[in-house]
Amino acid sequence: MSSSNKKIPTPSLMANDRLVQGFSSHRLAHLTTVMQAQVEAGMFPGAVTAILHRNQLVHFEAHGYLDAARSQPMTKDALFRLASMTKPLVTTVAMMMVEQGVFSLQDPITRWLPELKDLVVETPAGDVPLVRPIWVQDLMRHTSGFVYAGTAQSPRIKALYEQFNIESRVDDISADEMLRNLGKIPLANQPGTFWEYSISVDVLGLLLERVLGQPLDTIVAQALLEPLGMKDTRWWVTLEQEKKLAQTLDDDPLKVGMLKSYRQHYDPTGKSYFKGGGGLIGSTADYLRYLQMMINKGEFEGKRYLSRKSVELMLSQHTVGMAGTTIANTGPGYGFGLGFAIRQGQGMCWVPGSTNDAMWAGVWGTSFWLDPTEQLAAVIMAQGPTHKTHTRMLFKNLVYGALVE
Repeated sequence: MSSSNKKIPTPSLMANDRLVQGFSSHRLAHLTTVMQAQVEAGMFPGAVTAILHRNQLVHFEAHGYLDAARSQPMTKDALFRLASMTKPLVTTVAMMMVEQGVFSLQDPITRWLPELKDLVVETPAGDVPLVRPIWVQDLMRHTSGFVYAGTAQSPRIKALYEQFNIESRVDDISADEMLRNLGKIPLANQPGTFWEYSISVDVLGLLLERVLGQPLDTIVAQALLEPLGMKDTRWWVTLEQEKKLAQTLDDDPLKVGMLKSYRQHYDPTGKSYFKGGGGLIGSTADYLRYLQMMINKGEFEGKRYLSRKSVELMLSQHTVGMAGTTIANTGPGYGFGLGFAIRQGQGMCWVPGSTNDAMWAGVWGTSFWLDPTEQLAAVIMAQGPTHKTHTRMLFKNLVYGALVE
């Protein structure tokens, strides 16, 4: 058969189609078909996908397999390494502290982290003093001047991050030692001038610990996870809980190295700092509860976590006029708010959405977004790090392709 005669499957509004909260049932079924095809193509062993629209759950499905050997079916209650989807949760807790007057967005972080008082900025002409201090806001929006070693443009800064074990990539390091070491390394940029994805939210987590005098896992659990009913979200899993942990295919080239970095099979208390920027494990249902709270502008099941205006502030652009780009994580057309990438407009983006929709994702293959205009939130949980960008863009395209009303 010639290519011109091939039948292309096109889900459409047919006579027996029905609407589910504005979604076409046929197109939602097509989403499920495509996810299964991704499993068969080796993008990931399995996934869980979910969509909330107008306060209703319109889609919640498990696809493929839980394990790398593809012997155990994926389950809706599977656990996933959330990686950087930890960041919005920790930033939300920090914003709750701002509301309570514990600290402000413009407070210098050295008020609680004196180890960082002698920081300088690397320039081609040599190291120079900071023009202004790093603010709490800089940690929330990745404009602190900190980096990740893996994406650092400066060979010197990259080498120092690795030498001083800043990210605890292979070995454990205490919070105090991490901060002492970080204070010896130049910033890549002046605070507040350049967006660069970084350890900023890890530092924000350590700041929360210093301010509140408790470990980060306790702070986040008491302020957010437990009240929201996120019972399966934690920084580490027991041997029994590990049986529910979704796996990555053995032939994924990133798997071995990442497992060394994400050592989440033991309690890090007393061994290593809690990573506010990437340490949580959780379930799809748990994360949906958080997303629904944010879509509801800070309220969920009769309890208010943030004010409407605080949520609006978090989901606004905070990087206007700054250099740097989120394109590696979001595709083009996004800036950054407090904890979330924020869509600037329609024409630049790779996939549909709404102006000011907010998203973030995790390096293991998880992703979510909030669309306040459409009263929509969606999440995909998968563990396929090599194919993560393809997966998150495909899923978003399929969701908006099914939204017809």
